[in-house]
Amino acid sequence: MPRPPVRVLAVPVLALGVLLTATACGGSDGPDAAAEPASASASPGPARTGAAPSPASAPALTEAQAQAALITEADLGEPWAATQGAATWRDGMLKASTERADCRRLLDTLYTEEFFGPDARTRAVTGLDDDWDGAQIRYQVVAHPPREADRTLDWLRSLPRKCGEFTAVTATGEKEYAEVTETELPEEAGDARQGLRITLTVPTSDDDATTLTLDLAAVRVGDDAIVLTNGGLGDVPGDATWAATEIGARRLAEVHKQGRVEV
Repeated sequence: MPRPPVRVLAVPVLALGVLLTATACGGSDGPDAAAEPASASASPGPARTGAAPSPASAPALTEAQAQAALITEADLGEPWAATQGAATWRDGMLKASTERADCRRLLDTLYTEEFFGPDARTRAVTGLDDDWDGAQIRYQVVAHPPREADRTLDWLRSLPRKCGEFTAVTATGEKEYAEVTETELPEEAGDARQGLRITLTVPTSDDDATTLTLDLAAVRVGDDAIVLTNGGLGDVPGDATWAATEIGARRLAEVHKQGRVEV
């Protein structure tokens, strides 16, 4: 039976404005470390458009504002639900190493989820599970200077050339074959963006193979960024990656318009 299309629910502008106004007025500072999920918990567009806000005019998001900028299962509809925990393939296939420096950095980044480096501040994070195909989305709102964020996006943009195909070894000593390709993201999403699709394949003894497919989308929105991975051992719906990127970038931009509070 064919998979029904992702159902994207529009958020009423008035309702979103009321929510964000409330969070802007009542939110308090959050810790620099990643916040827990609220519940249980492709060619790219133009690299840069418009001038980035200066630090003086754009103080850091409060925890409440960052939480308001997250996507939820309601944005994607069925079969997405609040996550039940980290997928088992994270340790099994992402905890791996290779001799090629950029490719090793990519694997480390996917495993640690520090996409913009250890100096970037994760303001809010959530996870969603696809109950039909077993895919999982991990979604973050990150504070990072625009120049540094764009430098990371440039590095991601170079990976299909530097790491188009490579071999890695997992923590258990299994050899896996990796492929990195560029994917398309909504051109209207944020000020700069980059999408990648990474596949990691581990051959098995019965001439079969286990393949992890992982979509990565990173978008800078002013002085902040969103980054998500959508991965699984079965079908990984690219339309969910697209919708989550589009909705998330628009929501973070709306948070900015509602005003930011000095922290």
